[in-house]
Amino acid sequence: MTAWRDADTERMAALLCDYCLDVQPGQQVLVRSTTLAAPLLRALHAALLERDAWPLLRVELPGVEEDFHALARDRQLDAFGSIAEAEAAQADAFLTIQAPFNTRALADADPQRIARLARSRAPLTELRMRKRWCGTLWPTPAGAQQAGMSEDAFAAFVRGALFLDRDDPAAAWRELGAFQARLAERLSAARELRIEAEGTDLTLRVDGRTWVNSDGKRNMPSGEVFTGPLEDSANGTIRFTVPSSPRGVAVEDVELTFRDGEVVAARAARGDEYLQRTLATDAGARRLGEIGIGTNRGIDRPIGAILFDEKIGGTIHLALGRSYPETGGVNQSAVHWDLICDLRDGGRLTADGEVVETHSDAGAFE
Repeated sequence: MTAWRDADTERMAALLCDYCLDVQPGQQVLVRSTTLAAPLLRALHAALLERDAWPLLRVELPGVEEDFHALARDRQLDAFGSIAEAEAAQADAFLTIQAPFNTRALADADPQRIARLARSRAPLTELRMRKRWCGTLWPTPAGAQQAGMSEDAFAAFVRGALFLDRDDPAAAWRELGAFQARLAERLSAARELRIEAEGTDLTLRVDGRTWVNSDGKRNMPSGEVFTGPLEDSANGTIRFTVPSSPRGVAVEDVELTFRDGEVVAARAARGDEYLQRTLATDAGARRLGEIGIGTNRGIDRPIGAILFDEKIGGTIHLALGRSYPETGGVNQSAVHWDLICDLRDGGRLTADGEVVETHSDAGAFE
């Protein structure tokens, strides 16, 4: 990729180690990715050693994920090994790097088996969530194809979204973080939010909940503020026009209707079976665990990766399922599925009747 240089890889490794994970001497840092991220993995290995930390690389081979979902026995779907638990309990920090060979690898996997695996791994997720963690993405040919871009254009897009094209990427993230802190402070006094767009009119309450400033330390890239809605407060209908691809399953044009916080009607123009099975995962899967507001203007279009798409400036995303405890949310579920509503073409978000977000030609946030 001519749009991506060795210097970009080194800058990305430094950003992840220092700004995102704040790696300290003696810490054990577990890094997961595929072999396609080899240049970044090697740079991270060196960077972690330079910081007197222990790099623990877990690198996946092509086809392994598909094999697991096709071949795993009941025990392997419904439980996990002691070594996996020990790693989650003992590692100090976790870094996951999306570097897909095939973004549709699990398109034919049984949604019920996917849901079983998610339920069984929930305790490991809880252990990791209590530590320092971050997720990011390495540009691959499959990612470029998913985004509808050439490999060079996709690499340049990723550089811009991570602020690696700035003189000081960490300083740029701190600047965005300061902006988001002001937005979160403004929203902290809100009682009721209303989302309006074509096919959408949904209200929910956020009073007493904490707004979190996601400034790139847990997701890289980031660019959002989020909280956990009151679990019984969502009423109305919302349409998610940005496609979603959870675990490689294409899901498009989702419409959900809520009554007193619970999904009472749901449909998807594509991927409806996956939607219905996900909602049936457990009781918490039918309620909201998050509302987030995207602020990253370096991400101006969806690319089929939720890590990027939910951060698009001028969009709102809601997550079915698990709440983040730091928001005050209490919804429990093996599911956390972010779905995106684009407000840039005539939609709006209001807090207690006051507009706090407008479409992009009006200047994003006011």
